[in-house]
Amino acid sequence: MTRPMVTRLTQRPAWKALEAHYQAIKGKHLRQFFADDPKRGERFTAEAAGLYLDYSKNRITDETLHLLVQLAEECGLRERIEAMFRGDAINVTEQRAVLHIALRTPRNEKILVDGNDVVPGVHAVLDRMADFSDRVRSGDWQGHTGKRIRNIINIGIGGSDLGPVMAYEALRHYSLPNLSFRFISNVDGTDFVEATRGLDPEETLFIVCSKTFTTTETLTNAHTARRWMLRQIKDLDGVRKHFVAVSTNAEEVVRFGIDTANMFEFWDWVGGRYSMDSAIGLSTMIAIGPENFREMLAGFHAMDQHFYSAPFDRNLPVLMGLLSLWYNNFFGAQTLAVLPYEQYLKRFPAYLQQLTMESNGKHITLDGSHVDYQTSPIVWGEPGTNGQHSFYQLIHQGTRLIPCDFIGFCQTLNPLGDHHDLLMANLFAQTEALAFGKTEDEVKAEGVPDWLCPHRSFEGNRPTNTILAERLTPHTLGALVALYEQSVFTQGTIWQIDSFDQWGVELGKVLARRIGQELEDENGEPLKHDSSTNALIQRYNRLKQK
Repeated sequence: MTRPMVTRLTQRPAWKALEAHYQAIKGKHLRQFFADDPKRGERFTAEAAGLYLDYSKNRITDETLHLLVQLAEECGLRERIEAMFRGDAINVTEQRAVLHIALRTPRNEKILVDGNDVVPGVHAVLDRMADFSDRVRSGDWQGHTGKRIRNIINIGIGGSDLGPVMAYEALRHYSLPNLSFRFISNVDGTDFVEATRGLDPEETLFIVCSKTFTTTETLTNAHTARRWMLRQIKDLDGVRKHFVAVSTNAEEVVRFGIDTANMFEFWDWVGGRYSMDSAIGLSTMIAIGPENFREMLAGFHAMDQHFYSAPFDRNLPVLMGLLSLWYNNFFGAQTLAVLPYEQYLKRFPAYLQQLTMESNGKHITLDGSHVDYQTSPIVWGEPGTNGQHSFYQLIHQGTRLIPCDFIGFCQTLNPLGDHHDLLMANLFAQTEALAFGKTEDEVKAEGVPDWLCPHRSFEGNRPTNTILAERLTPHTLGALVALYEQSVFTQGTIWQIDSFDQWGVELGKVLARRIGQELEDENGEPLKHDSSTNALIQRYNRLKQK
């Protein structure tokens, strides 16, 4: 299927204007930006869905913002947003709609896919999840031998692991204290052994998350879990009380031994990395309860609606997407650091790694051409203040420009002396230090010897966003995730790529299946890889036997 050629991004008028504008302002320092505009810290802000964004410490002017918005408009961002919300098949390589927004749409609204309203089906699954969660939380759902379920283990990989892990850690404050939650994703046996260590199979419930119920890593771990359970329970009927599935493949679910009454559906218009608010979030709902889960969905929806309706120059996801593109494509910044000053968000940067890099790590445009510009930045980060004593040295005084997103909360969930004031003081101090730095003259005025002054000065001019919310609630988490989802969508639209496929992960899977068979081949058939891969396989097989 050939697709119509579109104007190349680098040939668009706004792009060319941004190139000229970059040359004009690239040497200007944030100290000067703030000196020229005393109200800058109040003007360059936006707010929606309980999140406040201060983007004043970015190397931009009103003209920069105007040109970035113009670029978004030239690239058809408004039309593509509307196409997504309509249910059009904007995932062009797989000919699918992209409707994670439907997962958090209220019951009284409609979203059509091929003429069918998908919202009732979404809420039917949510209602079944709520009923099951209530039964587990109350103790009504018991294991095969009549013991209460006390341990829930989610088995998945990629989006069916990273989302549930991140959400559980983020909302652990709201979790039922008499239930423990663990997660298995890696096919490395260590992951399974450590996740089940010390647990009683009679008190353990596994949630197996695989859309096709054929994912190699997930099914390998699921079969190991079944053997682990059967070693103690010794009754195949026990599988029905200790395993549930999140899948669309009823035949394989039944073959495994799971009752389809305990199979929770999701749809092919939900990508794995966009699925934490679908049935993939069953472990999250069991942990925090259906009411809190629906509050999280409300936060997602509030940000979705803001993204859909707000003007681009006051639209949080659009602004963040455009700023990321500004540094990535014009300043040559290759990474983005996400730095939550909230220990509960310790897995949030890892979650964003998949969301961002699997979505926009592409080198082919929608019309099949090679891009001639950088696409996704590399996303990384750790919670503050830990990161300050790890990699902030590089951000402050290194040779690379690293834009940073700082995330903080005005109220702590765990009041403890002056801990939270100290935490937030560090957040505000870091953004100030990164922006304004410290000149050699300022260092010298403090009495530092001349030879030491260069070492103790800071260039500054390092860009940051600051996202503040009142406190970390389920609603806030939903809004925060949707903010980054739609920011990624904004960037992918401008880069003219398909943010919703992931063909790059497929080749390794195919080769791994082939090599896996070779590792089990006792006949020693000749290997047909390159000399390096052949030698590595041969060495592994030799030492494995030893």
